[in-house]
Amino acid sequence: MADLAGRTALVSGAGRGIGAAIARALDAAGARVALVARTESQLRAIAGGLRHDPLVVPADLGTSDGPQQAAETVLGAFGGRLDVLVNNAATLLRKDSHTVTVEELDLLWQVNVRSALLLTAAVLPAMAARRAGSIVSISSISGLRGAPRRSIYAATKAALDGMTRAIAMEYGPQGIRANSVAPGVVATAMWRENLAKPGVEGAVLDLIPTRRISTEEEVADVVVFLASDAARAITGEVISADGGMHSTINLWPKV
Repeated sequence: MADLAGRTALVSGAGRGIGAAIARALDAAGARVALVARTESQLRAIAGGLRHDPLVVPADLGTSDGPQQAAETVLGAFGGRLDVLVNNAATLLRKDSHTVTVEELDLLWQVNVRSALLLTAAVLPAMAARRAGSIVSISSISGLRGAPRRSIYAATKAALDGMTRAIAMEYGPQGIRANSVAPGVVATAMWRENLAKPGVEGAVLDLIPTRRISTEEEVADVVVFLASDAARAITGEVISADGGMHSTINLWPKV
């Protein structure tokens, strides 16, 4: 396992799902983790299982000032040092594209993109001052491949990948790396509900070379690797954690 002993990390959307798994994995690797999300009770439940003095920061990252306030709270508690930022906070919308409302579009932009841009901007000076830092944004296979009823969600995830490449180029000379992790189908509560519908799991598995659904912990392991010195030569990348789903096509005949 990667060694993050003595380092600090901020994980947005840390109250459940992939974000909670990332917080646990970073803690297991030795980092002190700040957990940021709207629901304090969820954050405290996750923090209760962590070992390295976790910090709970309730915040609504969808607001214009929420990301900056959260970053200031975390940097204040960590003595101005932040080694790892994980932009994970997101909301999903599955809907026919021609029915999407302005309010829905604004919500996804604010939570999925603006919060990551503002959090990143808020911590970059502290990372640059130490000439070190790793920023990992959780994007999606939807930002890499077309998927029906996900056009707005896909657009927000593609935006994160664009941010990743720009930050990598702009701040690489100051010792800061930026990468994205793009999960495919992951065994979250949301996906388990969908997979339980007749015929869905088989159809999904046919699209995945490994013929298995990824776990939240497997996505978290990729994040820990990117946060560590083992990935010191990796920046500006979008790394898929999807069992090969986005890179392949199933042309095998049905038997």
